[in-house]
Amino acid sequence: MPLTFTHHGAVDGVTGSCHQLALPDGQSVLIDCGLFQGAETSSDGAGADKLEIGFALDKVRALIVTHVHIDHVGRIPYLLAAGYKGPIVCSEASALLLPLVIEDALEVGFTRDKALIGRVLAVLRRQIVPLAYKQWHTVIAGVPGLRARLSPAGHILGSAYVELDAKLASGSVPGQRQRVVFSGDLGAPYTPLLPAPKAPMAADVVVMESTYGDRNHEARKTRRQRLQALCEHAFGNRGTLLVPAFSIGRTQELLYELEEIIHRHRQRPAAAGMAWGEVDVIVDSPLAADFTAGYAQLKSHWDREARRKLAAGRHPLAFEQVTTIGDHATHLRTVEALARSARPAIVIAASGMCSGGRIVNYLKAMLGDARHDVLFCGYQAAGTPGRAIQTYGPRGGYVDLDGKRFDIRAGIHTLGGFSAHADQKGLLDFIGRMRTQPRQVRLVHGDDAAKRTLAGLLRQRHPGVDVVVP
Repeated sequence: MPLTFTHHGAVDGVTGSCHQLALPDGQSVLIDCGLFQGAETSSDGAGADKLEIGFALDKVRALIVTHVHIDHVGRIPYLLAAGYKGPIVCSEASALLLPLVIEDALEVGFTRDKALIGRVLAVLRRQIVPLAYKQWHTVIAGVPGLRARLSPAGHILGSAYVELDAKLASGSVPGQRQRVVFSGDLGAPYTPLLPAPKAPMAADVVVMESTYGDRNHEARKTRRQRLQALCEHAFGNRGTLLVPAFSIGRTQELLYELEEIIHRHRQRPAAAGMAWGEVDVIVDSPLAADFTAGYAQLKSHWDREARRKLAAGRHPLAFEQVTTIGDHATHLRTVEALARSARPAIVIAASGMCSGGRIVNYLKAMLGDARHDVLFCGYQAAGTPGRAIQTYGPRGGYVDLDGKRFDIRAGIHTLGGFSAHADQKGLLDFIGRMRTQPRQVRLVHGDDAAKRTLAGLLRQRHPGVDVVVP
């Protein structure tokens, strides 16, 4: 095949997504440019502690962003610093949210210099090219050339999978056009707020994520029941339920489901002397608050169920029990108060893998107290504190946070069904529902076990498809 694929991240794990597709003359596009987390690295040596761009950019004509999670966009400042001046193509919703993500990443990880951050964001905004779903856009003109089209991926607001139509020669001889699909992160069916993704009609090559290629999620009704039961368990201990969650996507999904629980059981006891209608839901993240406001601005992208709730006068992301904490001083006081008192509450705070952010202060203060519980409802990458807590917490182990060891006595729970990623069935359906099967599927963005399991099933179901694990 005259097209060349290079994977600069999310090959031996699920972070640092960055993939390059090159035409025969060397002109190319990047799909995502994300941050590494934990112990995951790239084959060119990049990792969480080495984020500079180490590959040539002189023939990169466009960056196409699938969605704005940090592991897909977090290295964009490094890309700009390396001299990239081309377009940053993304969905219309992502165009609104991307500057918020980059601003937060710069403030947390690099500098508090507002003027410097402002200059970076000004450059970023000049290069962003918003693209409506299902609209073809030329990213490399001429022959060979390349067009791109975005379709809803159902992962988070604005997420997309990318179809690339490569014109390799003039005329209409078979083989002179190639269609490549990059899945980005695919959403699970029945994800709150978002319609489920629909597979493309056809492709020659699909580069697909495999995060949950070795497992299936719980049904949505089951996971909501389990969430309610976990909350009531924590409240019964007169403790706090801590939920590490990414500021965009997971936080809004949790709020949506908690609003449904409270709406259905408002008068039902959540704990001794306290009804569900009195439960405090604390969102301790200025970024999450900004994203939730962004979600509210983009109601036209919500699914029918969510719009029906709005029409009925409900506010699934901003109900009366929600308290949002903005400033750092209030955050510290809240941590101290919840750790000291026996006040049942739900705290949702970033980061989702406990590798930074405000959740770390809650964990330091509460992991050693058996009254409290921690709920993981998203993937925990190898080498992150979240993975360590998830693995060793149930055994009474410990975790290192900011260079200090903390024993784990709090209850540790995992609700896999809340993942915004497609599960094994969803990934298989993405390929199986294409009218014309691809010649090749390249599996990325997954641990080895997940990729191997998914590759085996794809080979069984589609023996004519070349399944590649880069």
